Amino acid sequence: MKSNKTYLTLAIIGVFIIFSSFIILKQKEKPTLFLIGDSTVKNGKGKGDGSLWGWGSFIGELFNAEKITVENDALGGTSSRTFQTNGLWDAVLVKIKKGDFVMMQFGHNDGSALDDTARARGTIKGIGMESRDTFNPIKKKQEVVYTYGWYMRKFINDIKAKGATPIICSPIPRNPVKDGKVVLATDSYATWSEEIAKAEKIDFIPLNEIIKDKYAASTADQVKAYFTEKDHTHTNEEGAKLNSLSVVEGLKLLKNNKLQNYLK
Repeated sequence: MKSNKTYLTLAIIGVFIIFSSFIILKQKEKPTLFLIGDSTVKNGKGKGDGSLWGWGSFIGELFNAEKITVENDALGGTSSRTFQTNGLWDAVLVKIKKGDFVMMQFGHNDGSALDDTARARGTIKGIGMESRDTFNPIKKKQEVVYTYGWYMRKFINDIKAKGATPIICSPIPRNPVKDGKVVLATDSYATWSEEIAKAEKIDFIPLNEIIKDKYAASTADQVKAYFTEKDHTHTNEEGAKLNSLSVVEGLKLLKNNKLQNYLK
């Protein structure tokens, strides 16, 4: 009898181990949506310091947390160049696995100078293959600086090599209220980000256009209420939530993008 009980106990333990292993394996298989970008995606630590918020702080609420993990790795002040040259991208890339998604939004800081003593974060305008040998006064060494499009392609190629899905969002519009009126202007980086996505045959969310359409249907006071009073770029909580909803709106328009399956 003891022998039978022992076998039964061992069998139960074996089934439990197998079942537990299956559960752990399933948990490991859960994909991650990585967000990379500047402060309009994640301002500071993403906790609303100074009432400044990025849309990445709220978009996780729109996904099913039981099916996907949303990780916001954006950092304020970065451009498509410095997110790579300062090691931030390497830190994200090492975590990306097959089946994951990476959503990127850059452009707000790419128009800065290539070699200023404040940040040296600018990129060459456009999506071509031009480069410029530049002295970086912050790192105190020579650096080959490329175009906005070159750095975006680098992200895309790295993501594809990992078996993950890259998605480009055009940069959110800055505060368009001028002299009490909503003045919507063309954004070169919104155009270039779309051109890169088309050239590399990856999904693109026209976030800039989607948000501008909402602004066009609003009064100047309504639009102004989405932004912090500190500058003309950063959104407050209300504006960031509007932008996160706009990202999802654009995501739903994409054909055959599996990320849609993880929305609430």
